[in-house]
Amino acid sequence: MSRAAAGRPSNFSIGEVLARLRPDFPDLAVSKIRFLESEGLVEPERTPSGYRKFSHDDIERLRYILTAQRDHYLPLKVIREHLDAIDRGLSPPELPGVTPAVPRVVLAGEQFPQPDAFGRGRDDTGALRLSREELLAAAEVGPELLDQLETYGLVSPVPGDHYYDGDALTIAKIAAEMATYGLEPRHLRTFKTAADRETGLFEQVVAPMLRHRGSEARGRAQEVVRELAALSVRLHATLVKVALHRDGP
Repeated sequence: MSRAAAGRPSNFSIGEVLARLRPDFPDLAVSKIRFLESEGLVEPERTPSGYRKFSHDDIERLRYILTAQRDHYLPLKVIREHLDAIDRGLSPPELPGVTPAVPRVVLAGEQFPQPDAFGRGRDDTGALRLSREELLAAAEVGPELLDQLETYGLVSPVPGDHYYDGDALTIAKIAAEMATYGLEPRHLRTFKTAADRETGLFEQVVAPMLRHRGSEARGRAQEVVRELAALSVRLHATLVKVALHRDGP
């Protein structure tokens, strides 16, 4: 249903959309679908000749709108806010007046992430877009801590945007937990420095691959970087464990 879910074909005419939705919404008419489009709540593709072509996501988006109107009597203004939350990767509120929530899978964190976790736009974490206020609420941190994290380069909005992604949320939550043990954002710079150095090392490894032109070489380089990133996390965790066992209390 999210507009961020791209790549699915838009094969349905407005008549076919009507046929799919009418069993659940008998009073639905083409004029209603066109009205919702004119309000910007659904944006089907257009063929060169101007015909609307709806995708599966468009149909589910319409189903959500119609259900919210029929079952909860929500005005379009509120529905638009819900859709905006969905488009930014949030879970929409189930009842009026409830704040959209960050999906649990994002808040849960990861145990020894696999290579796929380091791809771009690969999961709910990467697709999430949070305002500053939503980030503060979801991470349960104060603005002072977030300001410090940004000052030391640990957290920043998505380049070219004013939203924060799921990685920023994860970092903020971890920083908040570490702060309870007396570790401030300035102490966490060493983690970023180490991460930057590891990334630079990975880039050196794949540099020869990138000298070859073509998508296949670039795809292989990205695959190698993801593999190395996953291995580095495991190595770091194991080295810390060994050090604690050797030198710890």
